[in-house]
Amino acid sequence: MTSITHVVEARKRDLGGFEVRRVLPWGGGRMVGPFIFLDQMGPVAFTPGQGIDVRPHPHIGLATVTYLFEGELVHRDSLGVVQTIRPGDVNWMTAGRGIVHSERTSPEMRAGGQRMHGLQSWVALPGEYEEAEPAFDHTPAAKLPERDRDGVKLRVIAGQAFELASPVPVFSKMFYVDAAMSAGAALDIPDEYAERAAYVLQGTVTAERRDFSAGTLLIFAAGSRAQLAAKDASRVALLGGAPFESKRHIWWNFVSSSTERIEQAKRQWAQGAFPQVPGETEFIPLPER
Repeated sequence: MTSITHVVEARKRDLGGFEVRRVLPWGGGRMVGPFIFLDQMGPVAFTPGQGIDVRPHPHIGLATVTYLFEGELVHRDSLGVVQTIRPGDVNWMTAGRGIVHSERTSPEMRAGGQRMHGLQSWVALPGEYEEAEPAFDHTPAAKLPERDRDGVKLRVIAGQAFELASPVPVFSKMFYVDAAMSAGAALDIPDEYAERAAYVLQGTVTAERRDFSAGTLLIFAAGSRAQLAAKDASRVALLGGAPFESKRHIWWNFVSSSTERIEQAKRQWAQGAFPQVPGETEFIPLPER
């Protein structure tokens, strides 16, 4: 019996001149544990004068998780938080009942140009936290637990895995791991979670006697023994957790167990009822569909 139940290829998306690889949602909005959205940003090299300008936009019912391998971004939100994120740091923003934020390249980095590579994921919130007060937590790279053994360097971004626990606050049982693998190294996927996946960021890995290259998400069967072997120097993001008891709906930047709540959020954004990001006047309008 194979441990791999699905193989999902990332789809390219243009975010206004900046291309990402979109991994989740897949198969009509399906999740992996609490993970409902996953984008790979880059790798891309910005020349002097270029950068990222994600204008203010709203979220409900989720937490955004930003993790960079290269480059830096400046986060601003309607709580008044201004935070620069650098490689290895974690920005965890809990939207709850509603928050607005922007992400931009700083003037200093824009002037000199930079390489950018990272992951942007959304974690759906359990029912009791869907309407929680919005909050923001920044965890510097030095505080994330690491393990370097047998040619695999692991960093636990959020949750628990490999007997390591991240200090990043989470709302459900989950794991999110950055794994850098040397050529020939092997890695067992944690088996204590019902839903598990591995996303190949760089290089080529082998599983079940098949090779998988960058831009591929492998989803594993519950309870199965799953192992990856690196054919060359590779980087993989491991993620998953407990499945939700009730379905989550996703529309644009909104996630909720209730379609009525999403319709309400649409109206609120269209009417300017969400809080504003201090010092910012731009915004992203509701999509036409």
